[in-house]
Amino acid sequence: MLHYGALKVATKRQKECAGAALQDVHARVCGLIEEYSPDAMAVENVFTALNMRTALRLAEMRGVILLAAAQHGVVVYSYAPREVKASVAGHGHADKRQMQLMVRALLSMNETPEPSDAADALAVALCHLQTEKARRRFGLPDQGSSVKPRALRATLGSTGLPNEIRPGGTTRGGLPRIVSTR
Repeated sequence: MLHYGALKVATKRQKECAGAALQDVHARVCGLIEEYSPDAMAVENVFTALNMRTALRLAEMRGVILLAAAQHGVVVYSYAPREVKASVAGHGHADKRQMQLMVRALLSMNETPEPSDAADALAVALCHLQTEKARRRFGLPDQGSSVKPRALRATLGSTGLPNEIRPGGTTRGGLPRIVSTR
């Protein structure tokens, strides 16, 4: 881990103009992309069960982040909140505190990441790393790949599982392997 944190836009700045927070987020994300030159970015989908006002604000911020990534040619991967929670905490209903503790443990951090939004961002990154590891291990196409689902089924076999995995729970080596990307 190179860097983590959360951007807090001052209330005074937010009152200056309607787009001030969006402008600050865009500038910060562009600065981070230029500083660290990432190969990819992972973002969380907007959770639509929130109240409408919050969902719209999150969608605006997400759009600014996607814009910054596109302007710098960075590929973006998107994950559902439950997928992130399941990947990091083992189940899709983990609360914020559980996520913070799991992120701390998985990254061998001395302190619990604060604020919880920063821990959430780290959890999305961990989810992406785990998903990419599984994708590469099993030779699955990239999320942005042009392979069609029918061609993918033909590649993987009729069960939808890579040929090395047997539905009976054993692999060629005889021992069961469990891989979770959720």
